Amino acid sequence: MADRGRGTFRGAQRGSSAPRGGRHGGPQGPQPTLDKPKREAILDLSKYVNARIRVKFTGGREVTGVLKGFDQLLNLVLDDVEEQVQDPEPRIRTLGLAVLRGPTITLLSPVDGLEEISNPFLAQE
Repeated sequence: MADRGRGTFRGAQRGSSAPRGGRHGGPQGPQPTLDKPKREAILDLSKYVNARIRVKFTGGREVTGVLKGFDQLLNLVLDDVEEQVQDPEPRIRTLGLAVLRGPTITLLSPVDGLEEISNPFLAQE
């Protein structure tokens, strides 16, 4: 009775080779094979590498820069980064090389071929 709960495992004696099972035990039967095809990324950013892109973030910040690299989580590395600051008056702040965190990005667009159009939903006067 003195060694109850000390050195013994439920249902198995110390040093036995009985399988443990439970939450922390080894595999319990055949494991499914992991031969799933690799998921394709939603965005193919490789065609924008070394091209100038515009990125908008949650919270309203906006930057432009040259895309140098990216990963599956949409983390981006941009060079020659410039932030368009709107408070209190519009100005441009130069940041240089920056790593942009993917989960904070809301919009990503190439700068080349971007043109401003009039808002078709505004009431014509």
